[in-house]
Amino acid sequence: MSILSANNIFKRYEDLQVLSGVNFSVEAAKLSAIVGPSGAGKSTLLHILGTLDQSDSGSLSINGLDISNLKGNELARFRNDSIGFIFQFHNLLPEFTAAENISIPAYIKKSNTKEVEKRTTELLSILGLSSRAHHKPGQLSGGEQQRVAVARALMNKPAIVFADEPSGNLDSKNAEELHHLFLKLRDELGQAFVIVTHNEDLAEMADERHEMKDGSLTRI
Repeated sequence: MSILSANNIFKRYEDLQVLSGVNFSVEAAKLSAIVGPSGAGKSTLLHILGTLDQSDSGSLSINGLDISNLKGNELARFRNDSIGFIFQFHNLLPEFTAAENISIPAYIKKSNTKEVEKRTTELLSILGLSSRAHHKPGQLSGGEQQRVAVARALMNKPAIVFADEPSGNLDSKNAEELHHLFLKLRDELGQAFVIVTHNEDLAEMADERHEMKDGSLTRI
């Protein structure tokens, strides 16, 4: 069963048709890569799938829920609870420790403090960050900062995680480690990922590869 199903997605910005009837679906414990040239609409599609932007037409459902029925605070709450995001630049809050950054989505959800602390400790261990829990982002390497961002994305046990060029700001060694981490999380946690990337190594590791070109998405 598909966790996410998008059908006939169109998006235009003024005179530019960015997406032209895109169809896309994602299953649990699958890693899907979206590749294509710069400006092809990959990030636009990712933002629509992640409910950060709206399509002009078409339908989107996540976990069987029609996203068009959600508005305002209800949509924001659903996004925080059910969707994780990882970006090229880590977007960590510099005044907070690694553990505090990871915990933020759960506190937004108003989860029980003890449950938040337990989940944070679990994620720090899974991502090999236990010894860095009380370090602030400025005290972490680029690879460590990105792993904190991954942990934050996983905090609320989302149905799906979207990643936009997640290794684009990392050196080759840290990029490779991040790629293998995604595979580990897919296998051990059953996590579904949709990753926009220019990194061919990461794309080749994916369960599915899709190419965005001229507003259309094709499985390759």
